[in-house]
Amino acid sequence: MTAVHEMPFGAAPLAGGGVLFRLWAPAAARAGLELDGTAPVAMTALADGWHELAVPAARAGTRYRFVLPDGQAVADPASRANPDGVHGASMVVDAASFAWHDSEWPGRRWHEAVICEVHIGTFTEAGTFAGAIERLPELAETGFTAIELMPVAQFAGQRGWGYDGVLPFAPHAAYGTPDDLRRLVDAAHALGLMVLLDVVYNHFGPDGNYLHAYCPDFFDASRQTPWGSAIAFNGPRAEPVRAFFVHNACYWINEFHIDGLRIDAVHAIQDDSPLHLCEEIAVALRAAGAAAQPPRAVHLMLENDDNAAWLLERDETGEPVAADAQWNEDLHHAAHVLATGQVDGYYADYADEPLSRLGRALAEGFAYQGETSTLRGKPHGEPSAQLPSVAFVAFLQNHDQVGNRAFGERIAALVDDAGAQRLEALRAALLLAPQVPLMFMGEEWDASTPFLYFCDFHGELADAVRDGRRQEFTRFAAFADARARARIPDPNDTTTFAACVLRRAERRQAPHAARLEATRTLLALRQRHLVPRLARRSLGGTYDADAGLLQVHWVLGDGALWHLALNLRDEAVSLPMAGALVHALRAGDAQVGARGVRVSVEPVDGGASS
Repeated sequence: MTAVHEMPFGAAPLAGGGVLFRLWAPAAARAGLELDGTAPVAMTALADGWHELAVPAARAGTRYRFVLPDGQAVADPASRANPDGVHGASMVVDAASFAWHDSEWPGRRWHEAVICEVHIGTFTEAGTFAGAIERLPELAETGFTAIELMPVAQFAGQRGWGYDGVLPFAPHAAYGTPDDLRRLVDAAHALGLMVLLDVVYNHFGPDGNYLHAYCPDFFDASRQTPWGSAIAFNGPRAEPVRAFFVHNACYWINEFHIDGLRIDAVHAIQDDSPLHLCEEIAVALRAAGAAAQPPRAVHLMLENDDNAAWLLERDETGEPVAADAQWNEDLHHAAHVLATGQVDGYYADYADEPLSRLGRALAEGFAYQGETSTLRGKPHGEPSAQLPSVAFVAFLQNHDQVGNRAFGERIAALVDDAGAQRLEALRAALLLAPQVPLMFMGEEWDASTPFLYFCDFHGELADAVRDGRRQEFTRFAAFADARARARIPDPNDTTTFAACVLRRAERRQAPHAARLEATRTLLALRQRHLVPRLARRSLGGTYDADAGLLQVHWVLGDGALWHLALNLRDEAVSLPMAGALVHALRAGDAQVGARGVRVSVEPVDGGASS
């Protein structure tokens, strides 16, 4: 099985030999094409800012750059590979030459998802796609059904989180070749694992983006994101701009057999069009999945600080109209306050009633559904109780919530002994609640390694990023003093990156091995008792929180009632229980132990749980 995504820009190998090169450069009256370092050849200028040239002698592996009227040579913005980095030449790729082995892969339904978020550079010592392949069996055996890759599009330097990418179609060269990424996906599918991919469509990174020079129409100078000029999704020349990103989304599905995307920071995508970019992408992705042979399930996740429920709505059959799910930051924030007691920054909005806010997030999705956020000083969120639980991705850690801390500490490093027991109970609740659970790589065994912010910039940009990073923490009391801020690791220092590489030997050592076994047990329980009951649309839940005791009840897709009792008190609590016990941490049927959790199910027929 082969797969090639056809698009109106970039370098496309032709059926009869040669390559067609196309560039949208509306601000350039002419453009040239440089092949393998030779003198540029003039391209043909077409209408509406397009330039093209067919080169019979070009082939897969040919290096090329586009040359602007002032002589500046730039990489192809739709480059499929840039082996020498963002400032180097692009390389022609023939996606049809890769031999896939997943021709029978139908994908997986969304309710089956149990996600491990992975940063390729620190997931293994090799820091490559090939290195990650070796670790996939461990994830499948633990009980994960999906991996979510942090962005892999080419960014400046060798090291980074990936959210400053500038060549959205080119897998980051330090991680391997495009075919190496295909091999990773192929291997994951052989193990029954979905591969989900983070993509960034709200800005380009600060180093290596040359679009301003020949395509200013890509940007809306009147609007800014926290990371630079906003993309002009509804500007006067919005059609090719939107097409660039819609094609990018489908490209990952078609040429790499990716099973779904997570769109980063949707709240920073400023689009007033009748059809929001996320809706347009959702339609295109599902069409791509339906056109595959055999048809494949393709999914769309969002990160959206606006808590916009309208992007998560279901149709009359229960299928997503746009996105399958959104990362549930509300759930994380409330759980973090309960485990650690920290109330700085955005945790302040959850400090008043953290258990109640956790209950609402578990039962209804958003904890804030239009109430005023003190942090924001305005109403926040939209009503979400009408949405199914699987419309939300729940987590206690992710790259942001770990890496945006000054020292990148994982949550287990932030709790005392009592907090550790609360955290253990919260983990059980996470993995046995109907929302789609996500764990950050290494969380399954309580990895001791931090996850710091790191990058590979140079000169003034490196200074600005380092100083800006430290300045961000002035709002926290612990970093009010300049000397305290100076201790925050320099993101550009290689030791900052090296400290984040997982130490996999920990998986077999105490106490990590016990945590890994507990994760396996919980995920096995989830797979046996909960997942089959989520196959049809669940009806959401109700909750009651009182003095350290939280009870949540859901009606599942098969009509069964799923009950969760979370006791964060220092003493056990006696509670009646309907149905059959699924899991009890510290206590059992008659009681919920101190800082413990109990989960039970009441099947439709009233019988024992299967």
